Amino acid sequence: MDGLIVDKQDELVMKLLHYFITEEGYNPIVLHGAKNEIWLENLDNPYKIIRIVTNYIHNDEQLNFDVLRANQIAKKIKKKTFCFKIKTLSIFINLGDNVHILDNEEYKFNNIDCINLKNMEDISRYRFVIDEFPDITRNTKFPEDGFELFAKLSREISEKSGEDAKKAEDIFQKRKPIMTYILIGINTILFVLMYILGNGSDDAITLLKFGASYPDFIRAGEYYRLLTSAFLHIGFLHFLFNNYALYVIGSQLESFFGKTKYLIIYLGSAIFGNLMSLLFTNSISAGASGAIFGLLGALLYFGYHYRVYLGTVVKSQIIPLIIINLGIGFAMSGVNNAAHIGGLIGGCLLAMTVGVKYKSTKSDQINGAVMTLIYAAFLIYMGFFR
Repeated sequence: MDGLIVDKQDELVMKLLHYFITEEGYNPIVLHGAKNEIWLENLDNPYKIIRIVTNYIHNDEQLNFDVLRANQIAKKIKKKTFCFKIKTLSIFINLGDNVHILDNEEYKFNNIDCINLKNMEDISRYRFVIDEFPDITRNTKFPEDGFELFAKLSREISEKSGEDAKKAEDIFQKRKPIMTYILIGINTILFVLMYILGNGSDDAITLLKFGASYPDFIRAGEYYRLLTSAFLHIGFLHFLFNNYALYVIGSQLESFFGKTKYLIIYLGSAIFGNLMSLLFTNSISAGASGAIFGLLGALLYFGYHYRVYLGTVVKSQIIPLIIINLGIGFAMSGVNNAAHIGGLIGGCLLAMTVGVKYKSTKSDQINGAVMTLIYAAFLIYMGFFR
């Protein structure tokens, strides 16, 4: 072991990787065809991409080409990760003496900042990097050196990467959606009972008897209708469509959030949907649509936090699904789009309040709770006191 010599450039790369992965929460990106460079991502950081380049750059023309290529790759990552802007830090550790990296101000316009490091001490020359990563100098100093340091850094990087992999596996592990089954079961039982004990799900008297939403009754003190109406459906197609949507969307969201948080989002969204409905309709209404749109809102919030995995799905499937369904609601009569919009907003705010596992901070949840209370107060005031 004592005879092994670690190249100083390799040691510098390992120090950078160790800092960004173990201290700043970056994860490696696998890019096909990328040679002599390492890409790291953390979409919660102002620098969403860190790029460590070991390839020898011998002149400004080669540097310009390198940055142009990196910018094209960053644009592709932007499209896949539901980001509006991908700010990138390119760290070059093998630049030739003829490269004038500090003179290339144009790189900032492409959201790519470039620095040149020969050793960790060089980082102090770049104030904008120190401002973003104030601990980088202190946390890249180690008592060990040579192979001992290399082995230590490799081990700790591997351990951190393993922890992150376990977290992702935990989040996306398929679980049996017990709560979703229970909700569908309640919907089904009540739908059948409306035919056994009443005149069917299309009958206004039966709907009101079982707890459908009716603004005059709710304002008169029957507040339970804000929730009970979400378990009733008008007609078989309405019942079938909503429960199928609940199964498809709810099964995923229950797995992501867990049973308790999922139930809070579902029931809360149903109430918010009915509160919004009070502002725009005076007729009898029922259905789980507001709650289901709330699940879509929560899925949007979850997908934003895990956009590395779900960015493409959010952009290509979830957002179009929301827009199409709202468009249909505006185009057709008899659709309570107010409940859809109210539930959608409520679901997003409730997801922020209960938090996304491994991602949300206490500050995020407090902000979510405050915004949820403001939203609730606004709807209650407009629906009951205006």
